[in-house]
Amino acid sequence: MSPPRDPSRSRVVCSAPVARPRDGARPPIAPLPPRTACGSSASNAPGARASPPGAANPHPVVSPTGAAIGLMPARHRRPSHDPGRRRWLAGGLSAGLLGATPGLQAADTRGADPAGRLVVVFLRGAYDGLSALVPWSDPAYASLRPTIAIPPPDGTPDAALELDARFGLHPALAPVLPLWREGSLAFVPTAGSPDPTRSHFEAQHHWETGLPGHSTEAPGWLNRLIADPARAPDRVRLIGVGEANPRILAGTARARLVQRGEGATRPGVIANERVREALADLYSADDPLGRAFREGMASRLATARELASEARAADNGAAPSATGLALDARHLATLMRNDPALRVGFLSAGGWDTHANQGAARGLLANNFAALGRALVQLRADFNRPDDLIVVLSEFGRTAAENGSRGTDHGRGNALWLIGQRVAGGRVHGRWEGMAAGQLNEGRDLPVLHDFRSVLAQVLVHGLGLPESRLSDVFPGARWDASLDGLVRRA
Repeated sequence: MSPPRDPSRSRVVCSAPVARPRDGARPPIAPLPPRTACGSSASNAPGARASPPGAANPHPVVSPTGAAIGLMPARHRRPSHDPGRRRWLAGGLSAGLLGATPGLQAADTRGADPAGRLVVVFLRGAYDGLSALVPWSDPAYASLRPTIAIPPPDGTPDAALELDARFGLHPALAPVLPLWREGSLAFVPTAGSPDPTRSHFEAQHHWETGLPGHSTEAPGWLNRLIADPARAPDRVRLIGVGEANPRILAGTARARLVQRGEGATRPGVIANERVREALADLYSADDPLGRAFREGMASRLATARELASEARAADNGAAPSATGLALDARHLATLMRNDPALRVGFLSAGGWDTHANQGAARGLLANNFAALGRALVQLRADFNRPDDLIVVLSEFGRTAAENGSRGTDHGRGNALWLIGQRVAGGRVHGRWEGMAAGQLNEGRDLPVLHDFRSVLAQVLVHGLGLPESRLSDVFPGARWDASLDGLVRRA
């Protein structure tokens, strides 16, 4: 995947020339492993046999802070009565106390860090983009959703907030409307994965690894973006708030992981001096596991101190006014502000799988949108440098029509959000073909008209200044989508 060069720019950003045909077409990146007819990799095909007893175990031995100790072949795994069990039990306990990120195979990466900071917000469960970015002018929208459609803009509290002649914003997302008006918020309404799975687990794995159709072990694309074997490994550039081991951060580059919500401000049981001394004694050896544990314990204590101090200053004696995702966003911003080495942040929120009683302007989904709006306003206030970018995504969309339970089911294409000064905001970008029956995928979903990797490529290259020679490292097999050029202004 290679973006077009801008002849007006004198600085060459590509470290190696990329051969292109004379007609200007861009050749695809090297193909991925063969796929079966069902869309999965051959190793994951139905009926595929498990690895033989002597095969390498794809799951790494992981220290409490996420440092990979190595891959353990299955034949070397100890039975439960082995004397080494104490070490494994202690490792599991400490991982629960401190958090861990698995290390996977090395990625061949080149070049410096992106110039700006990137925050990715993953809405797990497949949020309903047709309720967030409301196609109010499409006559099929209201007819397909008789009880959950958002009314067209008319100035009343439950109506959509007009964005342009085609789209409006859910009224619960009113806090982000100023971002649209100032030109820092944009949408791509029909983005998604080219793989047709409707499984949450599979689709999330594809989005997080950047490898649609392949469910085997692989590093996360955010880790591949940052990983560089030429650098000293002790500098952490990735941070995730909320999840214990998000696949999107897994890989050779180390990640800092922070507990969700108020728990991040508390050090947990390691605040107890006796527990801390006992664990320190257990991990006193000068080996990789011992060093990783001691580093992780110090990091957990330091994180709790940082966030507790920030919370006291921000709340000024009152209870925090923001909870859930907004609080995690505040924690992420605090830690990335305090450590300039952190370049990429990850947040996630669940609760978006609205099969029943979804609601319209009010209800379950509206409550989720209100929380999301508060979090995005928080993020935009904290990540407001010229090169900072925020991306909001989900594993797939939802059906165009509501179901018999006044909810929606698993769909395909969905609205992807971009926020930042380099975003060509106040616009809906990309293709939109409407909601008429003939335009829907399988007669039920918005089609995927833009590969999510092509949208993110615009962010990485034009927004963050990633050398185009590294795009194939981050998203193998993807193609550049020239129809999205202009979505993000060049860094």
